[in-house]
Amino acid sequence: MRDRLWRFGTSSWSERSWVGPFYEPGTKPKDFLSAYARRYGAVEADTTYYRAPSDSMVRGWKARTPEGFRMAAKFPRAIVHAGDGPRPDADRALRLEAVGDKVEHFLSVMRGLGDRCGPLLIQLPYFNRTHFVGEEPFLRRLDDFLGGLPDEFQYAVEVRNKAWYSDGLTSLLRSHGAALCLSDHKYLPHPSVVMERLDVATADFSYVRLIGDREAVDRLADGFGREVLDQGDRLRLLARSLLELSADVREVWAFANNHYAGHGPASIDRLATEVTGEAPTRPMSDDGSLPF
Repeated sequence: MRDRLWRFGTSSWSERSWVGPFYEPGTKPKDFLSAYARRYGAVEADTTYYRAPSDSMVRGWKARTPEGFRMAAKFPRAIVHAGDGPRPDADRALRLEAVGDKVEHFLSVMRGLGDRCGPLLIQLPYFNRTHFVGEEPFLRRLDDFLGGLPDEFQYAVEVRNKAWYSDGLTSLLRSHGAALCLSDHKYLPHPSVVMERLDVATADFSYVRLIGDREAVDRLADGFGREVLDQGDRLRLLARSLLELSADVREVWAFANNHYAGHGPASIDRLATEVTGEAPTRPMSDDGSLPF
C-alpha cells in the first residue's frame, strides 16, 4: 500500500547503556530525547505507565522534539491495573467511577504535547477468572471505559489474556475506533497467528509492540547495548503479516523493547528493514516521501 505511513521507534529513550552503541559517547541523559528524535520519528513513553507526567515534563518533551515527531504514551498503572501490589484490582481498574479523576488528569496533561501526541496505549494486566468471571464482563467494562474517553485521541488496547482474543473483542474495539495492540510477547500468540484468526483492522491505524521474554534476555545481558537473542525469524514473519494488513489501516506504529532481543534500536531497525527495505531515520510513507 503506497500511502501507508510507518512509524518505528523504541519503548523509551532513557537507557544509559545506549550511550556508545546508540547515543554518541558523552551524551548526557538530559539530551537523550533530542538525540533520539534525530534518529527516529516516534517513541513510546513507557514512563507514563508508572505515573502521570507533570505538565512541565510534557512541555519539555515537546520542546526537545522536532515538528513531525510523535510520542505514544501508556495510560498510568493506577487506571488500568489499580492495585497496590502485583495483583490488579478488578473492582477499580478501567471503572470510570473509580479512576475517572486519574483519567481526566492524564489526558489533560497529555494535551500539552499538542501535535506531538501519538496513540495512547491501554496496556492491561493479565486479567483472568479471578478478576472477571469471563470474557463478557471484561468486555462490558472495556466498552464502558472506551465509551467514556474523548475522541480527540487515538487509543490502542493491549489484552494479555490470550483466551480473550476473539471476534467479540475486535468488534468492540472497532465500534470505538480503537486499535488492537499486536504484541510479540512470550505469553501471547505471535501477531501473525492473531492476524490469521481475526480481522485486526479495528481502527485506521495499527499498533505493534516487540516485548519478548524478559527473563531470557536478563539471563544473557549485562546491559542493553547489544542484541543477545536472535529474533530474526519472528521479525520476518511479523513483517510479512504487517505488509498484508487491510488497506483500511493507513498508519502503523511499531515499538521495540530492550527485552525483545537485548537492544531496542537494533530490533526496531531489523523490523523496519524487513518492512520497508531500510532502517528508519524518520517516519516514512511507502513511496519514501516525508509525511509532513
